[in-house]
Amino acid sequence: MERTAVLIRFEVANFRSILDPVELSMVAVDRDRPEARPVSNLGESLLPVAAIFGPNASGKSNVIAALHWLTTAVADSLRFWDDGIPVEPFAFADGPERTSEFTIELVISGVRFEYVVEIDRERVHYEGLFHYPEKKRRRIFERVGDELKLQRGLGALSGTRELLTPRTLALSIARRFDESPVYDFVVALLGIQARGLRRHDRRFVARGHHPTSLWFDGESTSDEDRTQALAMLRMADLGIDDVVIETSVHRPFPDSGRGTATVRQQTRLVHRTRHGSLPFELHDESEGTRTWYSLIGPVLTTLRHGSLLLFDELDASLHPTLSAQLIDLFHDPATNPKGAQLVFTSHDTSLLNHLNRDEVWLTEKSTTGATRLGALAEFAGERVRKSQNLETAYLHGRFGALPDVDRTEVLRALGLIG
Repeated sequence: MERTAVLIRFEVANFRSILDPVELSMVAVDRDRPEARPVSNLGESLLPVAAIFGPNASGKSNVIAALHWLTTAVADSLRFWDDGIPVEPFAFADGPERTSEFTIELVISGVRFEYVVEIDRERVHYEGLFHYPEKKRRRIFERVGDELKLQRGLGALSGTRELLTPRTLALSIARRFDESPVYDFVVALLGIQARGLRRHDRRFVARGHHPTSLWFDGESTSDEDRTQALAMLRMADLGIDDVVIETSVHRPFPDSGRGTATVRQQTRLVHRTRHGSLPFELHDESEGTRTWYSLIGPVLTTLRHGSLLLFDELDASLHPTLSAQLIDLFHDPATNPKGAQLVFTSHDTSLLNHLNRDEVWLTEKSTTGATRLGALAEFAGERVRKSQNLETAYLHGRFGALPDVDRTEVLRALGLIG
């Protein structure tokens, strides 16, 4: 059975530019609209989209990076943490002396789960996994230092104690055991990671999603897959009608048969012109076209499985119209029947016109240089009106989170003022 996982909330403290705890919540404030999906066992409605806005260097990316770090930690701690835990605490104040804390809550197949971990670079201080099978919090496992307590009935997980070290997450070990409900949570959490993102070339690119090319020409590609991928490509109105992928095998010494053969894939986008069809190599296309093409696989996979897609600087290399269309794919229950979620950062204030007030989050730096994250719906303790023009209010500084631009020092350095 497919285990869909929906994010309820994520909280992090002492990670990169974040010192004090910040929380990103997907719980809807305005529940009387189609985009807010009711979760019966939770008693709340959850949102398919969350957008983080704020000035440069205010920590927007670090909120997303923290969530991705947690999922990567669960995948890697057993294999790669022998020499130290690669966490990045806040560099100033007492950040290096404090522990880093992560909390994530998910709904998995209708059941609420909560995972908490507290660590520093030397050891895991606390770790706990809980669920709410009957709306009451029940411990699955809880670990304080090297002492691990398990819920009754999870005997198979007793082997976790034998592999537990000060620098290994119990959840990383437990993923080896096919023991529900731990197994359900691990699969769901690593599903976020597998469909999550890593930093590359100024933006996040998908890890674990089927590459876009597999939607057009893969061993398991169906006609339905190709049709959906083409529809999303044509939706961008780039004048592209088709995708042709050619695979070839290259041997360094073809006559002798020596050397390792490499498989090369050549992707061409077929453009529609008044003189007929004209194929272009993918690497010759504009950055915006390449970005949209690379998004097709991750987005369609996320929508199909009802999972979570993280994206930093959604507006980078994309026209605002395309960014808005991507948001609409997640908003519309017809294209997002399984409640997939998109969490992204952006500088493009025009996207505020496509977002509800409870889908907008703002970052800013405190006087100590630490990131603060606030929900627009409850900004400064004052409820923002549902009818308010969010873009206009944001640009007029109504919600703060704007860069403080002062040209004086630049003008003086250029010798234009005394």
